Formats: sequence, C-alpha cells, structure tokens
Amino acid sequence: MFFELAILAYLTDMMFGELPCKHPVVFMGDFIKAFERRFYSNRILPGAVLVISLTGLTLLVSISLVYLCGFLPAWLSLPVLAVIASTGLAMNMLHASVAAILTSEQPRQALSLLVSRDTCAMTEAGIHKAALETWAENLGDGVIAPLFYLLLFGLPGIAVYKAINTLDSMIAYKTERYFYFGKTAAIVDDIANFIPARLTALLIILLAADKQRAWQCVLRDGNKLESPNAGFPIAAMAGVLGVGLAGDAYYHGQLKHKPELGLALNPVTQATLKQGLAMKTGLDVIILSFLAIGVWFS
Repeated sequence: MFFELAILAYLTDMMFGELPCKHPVVFMGDFIKAFERRFYSNRILPGAVLVISLTGLTLLVSISLVYLCGFLPAWLSLPVLAVIASTGLAMNMLHASVAAILTSEQPRQALSLLVSRDTCAMTEAGIHKAALETWAENLGDGVIAPLFYLLLFGLPGIAVYKAINTLDSMIAYKTERYFYFGKTAAIVDDIANFIPARLTALLIILLAADKQRAWQCVLRDGNKLESPNAGFPIAAMAGVLGVGLAGDAYYHGQLKHKPELGLALNPVTQATLKQGLAMKTGLDVIILSFLAIGVWFS
C-alpha cells in the first residue's frame, strides 16, 4: 500500500490545487480526439482499441516516471512522485468549481461547464440540485477513486484510472455517434468505479447527523439510476441533507425520466448547496486521518 505517497499527494492538492502546467488529462483528451479523428467508426472494436491504446500508453509512461524517479535521491523521489500523483486528485478544483455557482452572475452557464444536461431553462432550485449531484458524484470520480487506485498500485494506478475516467467523460455517451464506439469505455469505467462509488457513499454517511436516514436512502435508492455507481454517492448526499436529488432532466433537448433519490423533507436551496459543500472539511479530516494511520502502521 502506498500510504506515504497518497498522503503527500492529497496534501499537495489541498495546498496548491491545479498546478500551473498542462494537465495530464488534457494530454489524454488530445490523444482521444486524435484517435477519433483518424479511426472513428461507431463500432465496438475501434472503441475498444482506443481504450487499450490510451490505458496501455498511460501505464507505460507512468511506470517510466516511477523508474526515472528511482534515480533521484531518496528524500526527493517521493515528493516528486507525490506532485505528479496530485494531478490525478481534484478535491480543490471540484469544490471550487461547484462553489463558484453560488457567486456567479450566470449560474446556469457556470453549471453548464460541469454537467452534460441542459441548463438554460433550469430553475434556481434545479441549479442547486444539479450542483449537489455533481459534487456528490464527482467526489467519487475525482477524489475517492483516484486515491483508491493510488493506494493499491501507486502512480500507475491513479494514472490508468484517470485515463479510464477521461475516456468515459469524452466518449461513453448513449448518443448516435458514441453508442457502440464508447461502449467499452463505459463498461470499463463502471467496473473501475464500482468499489470507490460505494466507499464515497460510506464517507458521506459518516458525516451525517442522521446516519440511519442516510443509510436507508443509500440502501433503497443507490441502485435506481441507469449508472450502476452514480446513484450511491448521490443517494447518500440526499439522505444526509434530507432532500430529493436526481429526477427528470433534459439532455440535448430531450427529457430523460430518472427516479428521484432521497427523501424530499426539505427544499433544495442555496443554503442546502452551501451545507453540502461544507462537508469538504469533514471529508478532508477523515481522508487524512485514514492515510495518516496507514502511514503509521506501514
């Protein structure tokens, strides 16, 4: 287990957030776009080749970086690897991006940068609701899952996970263009997030005043969404705050019917979003405490 690497990487993200350089995910995105321009066909095979190519290349590059860092002095190699690994964590960026909706003069536009659903006709409650869902779901994709694979496999683990997640965010859509081309990416992402999504829900529940209600929401509603993973952290967040999340939404001009998660005991307001975002402090404490204990016993 790579506890020392993980705690240094998490602290780096906490202190500095996004580093002032081209993000590795941007390079991954460039690779996906280039492959799609050259080899796109809405069939499973080329999409599977893309997944294998990007994850294989990412694995090779990350292993090479670990190897090269081995030539550095012992006191320097771990911090360098931690800085590289921190680019796979997004707690600060995620929190800041969602919090920006609270202060933006154009909250619908700010939200549109974070979600794939249509935002132009959203009510104020709809905006705050979608922001809470984004915050909850991406705690898994952007924080817990990367940490999970960093702890298990070191830098190659977090790097390959980010490649999988980037593929999912770019091509794993059930649209006419990507239905088959993105199917492999969607399946691999579902597998990669299966455990982390449930761990994310557990962490959110630990911060609940009414843990029984939060547990009930997760057990009852966690698997109601089309995604096998997204519903668990969203249901946990809904249970903690005593609100209803998810439900019908418009995507590309089409209404998509989705079940509501949680219990609509309270309306979703700006204060609700602030309450959800305030959980970051508690999550930081839990995560850092767990990693510190791991360092102590490793």
